[in-house]
Parts: sequence; structure tokens; C-alpha cells
Amino acid sequence: MLNLDRLRTLSAVARHGSVSAAADGLHVTTSAVSQQIAKLERETGQQLLAKNGRGVRLTDAGRLLADHATRILSQVELAQAELEAHRGQAVGELRLGAFPTAARGLFPAALVTLRAEHPQLRARLTEMEPDESVRGDIDLAVVLDWYNRPLSLPDGLAKAPLLDDPADVAMPSTHPLARRRSVELEEFADDEWISWPQGEFCSEWLMFTLRSKGIEPRVAHMAEEHGTQLALIAAGLGVAVAPRLGRGPVPDGVSVVPVRHTMRRHVYAIWRADADRRPSIRAAVGALRTAGKSLQGS
Repeated sequence: MLNLDRLRTLSAVARHGSVSAAADGLHVTTSAVSQQIAKLERETGQQLLAKNGRGVRLTDAGRLLADHATRILSQVELAQAELEAHRGQAVGELRLGAFPTAARGLFPAALVTLRAEHPQLRARLTEMEPDESVRGDIDLAVVLDWYNRPLSLPDGLAKAPLLDDPADVAMPSTHPLARRRSVELEEFADDEWISWPQGEFCSEWLMFTLRSKGIEPRVAHMAEEHGTQLALIAAGLGVAVAPRLGRGPVPDGVSVVPVRHTMRRHVYAIWRADADRRPSIRAAVGALRTAGKSLQGS
């Protein structure tokens, strides 16, 4: 009898391309992934992974079983969704993922709503970047893209828009443009920028957007958290794009000015299409939309 958890692990290795990436997607250690694969190899009596330089690759048997695992897990997901739909209630566990400012700005209110309206639903939130959410083994993720840079989504996912999140430019209060009612990005061509870490979706968006306006970005500092970026700006160390969702109080010494041609992030929920009928998915989307409307109305 093939174990579903081990099939899920093999499917994650096949999808992510490495043991370490699969471990990140499953939110377990690399040792746990290796142990599950070793047990699966003993159960099947075949080698499923082989060394490939410093990494691993699926053997022919591994690829064959991974293909079956994808179909099996999809059927299990469909069965669970139909059973939950038949019961007509949001129950059981719901694994949620969100990028940091959505986790901070949307989820506290949404999770309180879910707990009050669906007491038998156990919603668990994990903070993660949008590209991790797309690859991750979770039930529903809140992800983003930008008005001029869509996020590529794999097949088999459903999505629902939650809100549009405007972004401003944050600058030291001593900056010549700090008292303006609105600004254009081109006006910051000579400034040093504080960006997200290199390789992240938002960092790549910032480089793309500035270069599309004829600005070759001079990135002075990189910081994951917007709070850290604002602290660096307060010290007079650069300017940054500052989305409003989850931003919190702006520290002394920082001015935030809207962009005349509005920059927006599109925020939406995604989930596997196989799970479309689950009441818990619909309940989570509804709670997130309510939280989003409350923010936009405030």
C-alpha cells in the first residue's frame, strides 16, 4: 500500500526540482524529505532518486511514480472537496499562505471572522513570498502582482481578486519632493533606492519599472521588511516604493507621497481548481474580501 504522505513528498521533489526546495514547499526539514523518499523506495523496491552532481534527479521509476502521484493526489483533493461540499460546512484544517504585508494587513481580521463564523474550521497561516505560495503545498494562498508585471501562474489554479493596493514613494522628510501632493518616478532618477532583496518578485518589478522610465536604479540597500526600509529612509539613506497594505505607522523623518500615475499591486487568492467546491475555500475567500473592503473603506 502506497503512503499518501510519501507520494506527496515525491510529487514535491518532482515539482520543485530538489530535496531542499521540496522541503521548503512542504515546510519540513530536508532530512524529513529524505526519510520519506527512503521509506517509499523500500515500499516500492525501486530507486526513485539518483545523485546528479550536487543535487538529485528522478530515476525513470521515480518519474513514473511521481506522475501517478500527481493524479492520485488530485483525486484525493477532489474527493475531500466533494465530501466537504456534501456536508455543506467549512470544517477541518485549512492551510493558508500569504506574503508578509497581506499576512499583516488582511489576515488578522479575516482569521477572526473565520473563527467566529466557522468554529469547526482550523485555519493555519504561514507567511511566504508569492513565488513560494505558487509552489507551496497549501490549500489557499494570497499572492500579488503589479499593474505592469503579472505573476505567472501554473495551470490547475483558480483565483479570486481581493483588492488593489496603491503604492506611494517614501522619502526622507528633508527630500526636496517631500511636501509635494504627488510625484512621478522619473523625478527620482538621481536618488539612491532601498529595494527588496535581489531575486524577489517585487525587487525584479522595481528594476523593470524604473528602467522602463529611463532610470538606471542605484540600489543602496536591500531589506525584506517594509518597516526596515522605512527606518533606513528615516535615517536619510534613500527612497523606496511603499505599498499601503500592512504598512503601519510611518516613522518620524519619513514622508510618503502618492505617485501621479498610480502604481498598484493586485492582490488575489489562489487555490487548486480541484478544491473549488470546498466550503472552507469559499469561506476563506469571503472573509479575505470582507477584510479587503474594510481596508479600502477606511
